[in-house]
Amino acid sequence: MSKRIAIPSNGELLDAHFGRAQAFTVFEVDGNQARQVEVLSAAGLEHQHEGLASMFKRNGIDVLVCGGIGGGMIDSLNYAGLDLVTGASGLTKDVAQSYAAGTLVSTGSVCQEHHHH
Repeated sequence: MSKRIAIPSNGELLDAHFGRAQAFTVFEVDGNQARQVEVLSAAGLEHQHEGLASMFKRNGIDVLVCGGIGGGMIDSLNYAGLDLVTGASGLTKDVAQSYAAGTLVSTGSVCQEHHHH
């Protein structure tokens, strides 16, 4: 069964700050293979928990893979029924492939402080 995963991205790199990500790279994961299918723009949705969660649901996302993430966003993703893997870093294609291979382990990394500008 295939899954759609989204990774906050800045170009080809995972954007370590989930709430400020301008884009999310989407991969289709089938078996142990991941292929990029699209990039979702998150412009205007920075730190808007419900707005981001709704965007993911509308676009058929099953799993979010990220670096760190705040508790409010975790709550919104959980409420929307989305799975979450934290503590990832590096190139989005490598992160997606690690997820597909089952070698990406969630660290439970949660941001404790947020400085909204």
